[in-house]
Amino acid sequence: MTDATAGPSSAVTRGSVVRVGAATAVSALCGYAVLYLAARDLEPAGFSVFGVFWGAFGLASGAAFGLLQETTREVRSAPFAEPGGEHSHPMRIGAGVGVAAAALIAITSPLWSAHVFVDDRWLSIVLLSAGLAGFCLHTTLLGMLAGIDRWSQYGALMVTDAVLRVAVAATTFAVGWGLGGYLWATVAGSVGWLLMLPASPTARAAARIRTPGTSATFLRGVGHSVAAAGASAVLVMGFPVLLKATSGDLGAAGGVVILAVTLTRAPLLVPLTAMQGNLIAHFVDQRAHRLRSLVVPAALVTGIGAVGVVLAGVFGPWLLREAFGAQYQADGALLAWLTAAAVTIALLTLTGAATVAAALHRAYAAGWLSATVASTLLLLLPVALEVRTVVALLCGPLLGISVHLLALAGAGRGAA
Repeated sequence: MTDATAGPSSAVTRGSVVRVGAATAVSALCGYAVLYLAARDLEPAGFSVFGVFWGAFGLASGAAFGLLQETTREVRSAPFAEPGGEHSHPMRIGAGVGVAAAALIAITSPLWSAHVFVDDRWLSIVLLSAGLAGFCLHTTLLGMLAGIDRWSQYGALMVTDAVLRVAVAATTFAVGWGLGGYLWATVAGSVGWLLMLPASPTARAAARIRTPGTSATFLRGVGHSVAAAGASAVLVMGFPVLLKATSGDLGAAGGVVILAVTLTRAPLLVPLTAMQGNLIAHFVDQRAHRLRSLVVPAALVTGIGAVGVVLAGVFGPWLLREAFGAQYQADGALLAWLTAAAVTIALLTLTGAATVAAALHRAYAAGWLSATVASTLLLLLPVALEVRTVVALLCGPLLGISVHLLALAGAGRGAA
């Protein structure tokens, strides 16, 4: 093996977390910048339309993170596999999944697009399809880089995605392109992998790696991971779509709620989503102590979240009003409760990473699906939009966490 494709080290190092953390910080700032520019440029009702497309692409691309999870696990576990036998090529599989997913969106769009996209419907469908196809290759390459401990290149690919988005958004803001420009900005980063391959020999070497097992076996694992990642994406990135589907016309009030949900969860969920490769690699390395390996990350998330709840309640309304305009008004209690809800989703993300690292694909999918179904049902409660949003995001994930922990405990007893 060359240096670029050498096997993973025995543990995820602190340096790898720092490098990915720095890239995550840049990506988060770029994401905030896109939201800021869109909110300043579009009135709340217009931002609601943009927020639904942002959420729709987040839902689709979040499902594509199943490719990252399974690719990381397969590459990371390769040294423990029996030598010889058949192999699969993850990048080719990622390309096939991307093309199939784009075709599925395009073919089925007449059935659902009118209920989701209010303006620029056909542009939204085209961008969603093409953007998802590119993002499938993006996440597969991220998984391969994570699997072989190439965290600098992993971070560089993340930053490329984020910078492309904010560059298109800034151009849109400057020239007055309007809603259409922000739709383009949403998917601009999905071509980042195309820029990374010619620029990085390490990325090219990683893209050529093959993993043990047949393509059919790899796809079965991907199927479970994508199903669970898709369910997680409904709660994490695709929540505006779910909110609209259960509420009808959101209007200006919906725009405020969508912005509040996005801002309160981003400080926790953006880093955790970006660090899926680190987390899965860590849990694979700690496979003898699966539940114990969750304690420190969970305590860290809970501690940061508790501080966030206080800050959101005290300073959130002022920050929202000053940063995005007087038309964006939200109560401090609402922002604090939404931040608490973000903590439960962050903990579900952690338990999910541990579950998929243990190859408990069915339990991983069951946990996220049960959380999503519970949250959807809670959104149908006959109470105010703000109240049911908090209840759904706070309580639904608790069910999923329970499913994951029971599966991990059972696997631990079986191993013992």
